[in-house]
Amino acid sequence: MNRRLHIIMVKSGIGSSQRQKDTLRALGLRRLRQTVEQPDSPTVRGMTAKVQHLVKVQDAE
Repeated sequence: MNRRLHIIMVKSGIGSSQRQKDTLRALGLRRLRQTVEQPDSPTVRGMTAKVQHLVKVQDAE
């Protein structure tokens, strides 16, 4: 069974470094309170760890 993650942008990327803004964009997040679904992979987990102060991660059911 393929596990999925719901990633919610809870804080704006304004004032963050360009690298963090690029990470948000790579995750598919463009605006505040937007939710995207991504596969639960080490790559996605690493990306969310780099912007953990801007996003909230939940397991998809």
